[in-house]
Amino acid sequence: LEPTSKSIRIRYSGGKRTVIDGPFTESKELIAGYTLIQVKSREEGLEWAKRFPAPFGDGKNGEIEVRQLFGLEDFGPSVAVERFRELEKQLPSKRK
Repeated sequence: LEPTSKSIRIRYSGGKRTVIDGPFTESKELIAGYTLIQVKSREEGLEWAKRFPAPFGDGKNGEIEVRQLFGLEDFGPSVAVERFRELEKQLPSKRK
């Protein structure tokens, strides 16, 4: 995951939803679950996350954090990166 300095949180409190941009201090709370979705932009990810229900039910406080995953392009050249690129080419959706 990319750092919290690049993340967004959606806070549910008092029946209202608030969007907050990072950075955030390190959390000591346990993450209860996660969802991965593939989108084209940070903004699209935020729009999807806004559609999620409040994490603990209506009227209860909670947060959803939206963070991007690193992509292969975020890493320097290496044998491992090249291997993943080769494997990706073999995926049915990537074949031409």
